[in-house]
Order: sequence, then structure tokens, then C-alpha cells
Amino acid sequence: MEQTNYKIYSYRWVVLTAFMFVVAINQLMWITFAPITSSAARYYGVSDISIGLLSMIFMIVYIIMSFPASWVIDTYGIRIAVGIGATLTGVFGLLRGLGADNFTLVFISQIGIAVGQPFILNAVTKVAARWFPIHERATASGFGTLAMYFGIFLGLVLTPFLVINSGIDGMLVLYGIVSMIVAIIFFIFVREYPPTPPCPPEQETRTLVLTGLKETLNKKDFIILMFIFFVCLGVFNAVATWIENIVSPRGFSITQAGVIGGLMIAGGVVGAIVVPTISDKYRKRIPLLILSLAMATIGFIGITFATNYGLLIASSIILGFFLLGAGPIGFQYGAEVAYPAPEGTSNGLLLLMGQISGISFIFGMDIFKSPATGSMSLPLIVMIGLMVVNLVISTRLKESALMNGNNY
Repeated sequence: MEQTNYKIYSYRWVVLTAFMFVVAINQLMWITFAPITSSAARYYGVSDISIGLLSMIFMIVYIIMSFPASWVIDTYGIRIAVGIGATLTGVFGLLRGLGADNFTLVFISQIGIAVGQPFILNAVTKVAARWFPIHERATASGFGTLAMYFGIFLGLVLTPFLVINSGIDGMLVLYGIVSMIVAIIFFIFVREYPPTPPCPPEQETRTLVLTGLKETLNKKDFIILMFIFFVCLGVFNAVATWIENIVSPRGFSITQAGVIGGLMIAGGVVGAIVVPTISDKYRKRIPLLILSLAMATIGFIGITFATNYGLLIASSIILGFFLLGAGPIGFQYGAEVAYPAPEGTSNGLLLLMGQISGISFIFGMDIFKSPATGSMSLPLIVMIGLMVVNLVISTRLKESALMNGNNY
């Protein structure tokens, strides 16, 4: 029988909203140059790959900083840890704007913002655990993840428009000012803990960070989940990076490629709300995860082979909705099966898998594309095979003890 001898505070939504602002602006800062690569290369007088490195540096820095950031999150809490990320995003975002005409200064600023990223993203499930009861945590993680997708979406949509109207320097200044405002909002509104825990006392217990890391890596379900995240986040990063190159050999234009990529993210925004909400309502993680992986695989097959524009659009929406919609469930399930390991540790490990695979898949797709036509069919087929493997091994996962228990 469900126990209700603890209080849930409405202020949890204020904390979550302020956190979402930080997540969104950090991801917007990451994706800033992706939709204006050619224009930025001309503006700074550098190659396209140099502009690509302004985004790629986030993945590289994440690999280096993930464990230190998780340690800070689990040791000092969300206000200090996410505050570090918000401050780095605000300060270096503003510096990037003020030095907008200097590529070296912009690159250094990107590194500073990138250092702040794991302090923010690794805290998604920690915020959920601090303020939300177990039966709302997938939803809370969903909104935190939703902010990631929304920030990417805004960056892809707003940046070209702002560059046309205000130039690259005006766009970067505006983003810098907004990032600093968001950092201030975070420190004003976010508290570390509610007055009383949102769960029974026994669920407040956590192991030490290094102990939790060791215990987590010894759990079969979490190891399977790490592989699932390795493939899924790698697929997302690769498709988002190379969407134009993926569809152009089939005769689709740059504009059509942009629409396809945008709708994939838009589908993910909706999926990050719908799928975790259903998971929390029925208190099931695994069936939703399996269904999402199956549907995402179908969508990915469409992205790979569709020659009809309408079918390609439908495939991109399906892929985004289910692949990105499954993310919050995966993060929350990982926190549950890793318990009593701290949430920052489990969240950081899963995101780390995605950064490693993102770099590998992005470079791999470029290396193994057809030298004659530029087609990326071969690496895409390999990734479809990995998605099928994901689907098969996901059937071996079991619901977490926390979700099966009656102590929430």
C-alpha cells in the first residue's frame, strides 16, 4: 500500500523550471553555429571543419569533465554544481558575445561553456530525486530532458533568423546577455532541498560517489542500459550532425534537410512529455522503453531509405518522438537500478556513453561514406543493426526494485 506520510511541495515546479532554463540555454549555446556553418566560416575566414569544432568541442570536453562534474553534483548538491554550470555558461556566453569578431576568443569561450555542460546535464535525475516523489520522477526527468531538446530546437530555428537581421556578432551578444540572465534566475529561485524529503526516509540514503560508481558498474541491468544509451545517443548525434549529407544523395534540398532535422527535434520535444508521463502513470519503465526502441528503429530505417519527402518527414517525427522520448525513462530507470548510488553518477555515466559514441559515429559516417556519391547508406545500415541489437537486449531488462516496491 502506498505510504503518504511525507509532503510534496508545489515549489518543486519552480525549481524544475529554473533548472530547465539553464539546460535550454546551455544547449542553445552548444548548437549555435551548426545551422550557420558556411556563413560563420566566411565571417571568420576559417574552414567548415573549424566551425564544426565549435560544437564538437562540447563532446570532447564532456568526456574529460563528466566524472568530476558528477562528483561535485553528488557531493555538494544541485545549487552549487548546477550553479557552476550556469555561471560558466553565463560568463563565457557573454565573453563570446563581446569578442564575437575574434575566432580565437569565441573558441575559448566555447570551451568554457562546454566545461559547464556536464555540471548541468548530469544533474537531471538529481533534481528529480531532490524534489519529486518516485512516481513523478520520470516526468520531472522528462521535462529536464525536454529542455535539452527545446534548447537545440531554438538554436537551430532562431540562429539563422538572428544572423540575417543582426549579424553573427549581434546574435552572439544577445545569446550572451540571455545566458547571464538565466544564471541569475537560477540562483534566485533554486533551493537545494525542500523543507522535508519528497519520499520515505529510507529512499534518502545514498552511497559515497566512488562506492556508488563501483556498485553501478557491477549491475547487469545498468550495463545493458549503458550500451543502449551508447547506440541511441550516438545515432541521434550522428543524424543531427549529418542530416543534410544523409538525404542530399537522394535528391533532397538543404531546406528540406533543415525541415527534416527540425521535425525530428520537435517530435522529441513532444515525446519527452508524453512517454515519461505514461511511464509514471502506469509505473512501468521497461515496456515503454522496448516500445520506444522498436518504433525508433522503424523511424531510423525510414530516414535511411525513404525517397518520398512525406515518408521522410514521417520517419523523422517517429524517430525523434520515440528515440528522444525514451531518454528521460532511461535516465530515471538508470537512477533506480543504480540506487543507492548517487543520481549524478548514474546520469553522468549514461551521458558519457552518448558523447563517446557521438564522436565515433560522426567521424565514422564521414569516413565510410561513398567516395563517389557521398551516400552514407553503409554506416547507416550498420547503425540500424545496432538499434536492432538494442531492441533485443532491452527485453532482458527488469523493472527496478524501487518501482516494484510499495514504499513510495
